[in-house]
Amino acid sequence: MVRLLLVLLFAAGLSAVAPGVASAQSEEQLLGTLQTSLSGPIEGVEIVVTTPDGDEVETVETDENGRWTVELPGPGQYVVTLDAEQLPEGVGLSGADTRTITVDEGRRQGVLFSLTDGSRGGGGGVRAIQLFVDGLRFGLLIAMAAVGLSLIFGTTGLTNFAHGELVTAGALVAWFVNVGGGVPLVAAAVIAMIVGAGIGALNEVGLWRPLRRRGTGLIAALVVSIGLSLLLRYLFQIIYGGASEAYADFRGQRAVDYGLFRMTNADLASIVISLGVLLLVAVMLQRTKIGKAMRAVADNRDLAASSGINVNQVILFVWMMGGALAALGGVLLGLSDEVQWDMGFRLLLLMFAGVTLGGLGTAYGALVGSIVVGVFVQMSTLVIPNDVKYVGGLLLLIVILIIRPQGILGSRARVG
Repeated sequence: MVRLLLVLLFAAGLSAVAPGVASAQSEEQLLGTLQTSLSGPIEGVEIVVTTPDGDEVETVETDENGRWTVELPGPGQYVVTLDAEQLPEGVGLSGADTRTITVDEGRRQGVLFSLTDGSRGGGGGVRAIQLFVDGLRFGLLIAMAAVGLSLIFGTTGLTNFAHGELVTAGALVAWFVNVGGGVPLVAAAVIAMIVGAGIGALNEVGLWRPLRRRGTGLIAALVVSIGLSLLLRYLFQIIYGGASEAYADFRGQRAVDYGLFRMTNADLASIVISLGVLLLVAVMLQRTKIGKAMRAVADNRDLAASSGINVNQVILFVWMMGGALAALGGVLLGLSDEVQWDMGFRLLLLMFAGVTLGGLGTAYGALVGSIVVGVFVQMSTLVIPNDVKYVGGLLLLIVILIIRPQGILGSRARVG
């Protein structure tokens, strides 16, 4: 109980002081990137930032990478206007040319303008195919992180709300090694996976194993994981800041036309790597001794222990593998969405949706459920605004659980 209170108090204290610390490190900013899949980064477009009363703060133009940044006099509400007449031929706005943005103290806030370039103008069928491919890529990224989350739940019963921070940790480590250290991204990703495995092992040995020995209940453990999530998330913000950054040599990539859909080389590599890694995980679970031991512990931990399986060793391996997979998922997510201090937290609900939809505690269920969620979320933008597309994934989860409460691949369980 003392350990629980210390974790929660430390996390609550950090979340309270973190914004103040961040403000000491970085001033308030507005920033964004103008690019499309067909035209790439768009240079020389004027961006005007004013107060709600109309007083101009600054006018800037996008650079050769399509990026722009405006230093703000302080936190508050600002109006950002894009000069649509300066967009190149064939590129237009699919929404309003003005955004009203609220900037918190110490925050560097990104601003998104939705652009069209004709790459999806081949009719509803072509756009549906493009969205399906985008959804498949996104679903594989969710699956990469969700497999570890599902296996941790299966072997320990823990609902780990700090799993999203493992995703963020992987992306941040890779960014610092790649951009700060000048290391190629492939090597940086391997280093990030090693660090992710180490963080997972530290989680298990330093926190969760002692709590299990003390007989801490699952509800108390869930609350501890929420506190740990807050602690890590704001620690990342202190170290990294609030900016959205890309890896070196991966800024403003142009998409390649594959006929019915378009995709950057980074996104294509992301799909190939995700499929390869998930296939290796499936082979490991089915064919190796440790994989069979993991499935045995997930099915019945007491029976596995009585059969001679070292349960603690298996759980440690699950944490290390889950941390490594989450870190790799964060690296691949940073390729498409850029690296941000809270990127894993924003992915967490979709990970839970994928795990629950596929069937709690099963790696294959997490894979299937995550792909379904990713594809549905992207294709739902055919009928709903892009800003609320994540809501569609959660609505799908509710519908499936009403029809099949155990999930797609879950086993029907009898209670009582």
